[in-house]
Amino acid sequence: MSFAIALHAIAAVIWVGGMAFAFFALRPVVAQRLGNQRRLSLWLQVMQRFFMMVWASMIVLFATGYWIVFQVYGGFDRTGLHVHLMHGLALVMAALFLYVWFGPYRRLARAVTSKEWTAGGAALAAIRRTVAVNLGLGIVVVALGSGGQYF
Repeated sequence: MSFAIALHAIAAVIWVGGMAFAFFALRPVVAQRLGNQRRLSLWLQVMQRFFMMVWASMIVLFATGYWIVFQVYGGFDRTGLHVHLMHGLALVMAALFLYVWFGPYRRLARAVTSKEWTAGGAALAAIRRTVAVNLGLGIVVVALGSGGQYF
């Protein structure tokens, strides 16, 4: 079980920590230093790499989470409220990521490829807003996962 918990925690740190870095450290510097074309091109390249990490993290999180719930605890009916909340919020986070992946991220890629900078800016703004929500949810999930049993 300790290996599954460690993998689970690492995957959460990669996803939530990556969003925090992008939102609070990278975004302000890029917005301040780069013009629209270079900014959108850079973000597309960053997202191409980071989103592969998010896909891997989601797979690891759901696989280890369900393994722990069913193999260790014997099902959701034997877990605390914090696990149910963590699971529900994780499903919302995954849905928001899928929205970004199939919606604004694809629009951003098309806009950068076709040099439609206004459309790219709109797509990036939609991604930023969704990431802000997902980051907030992710912080709550991390709090539940690390300390929920003590609340």
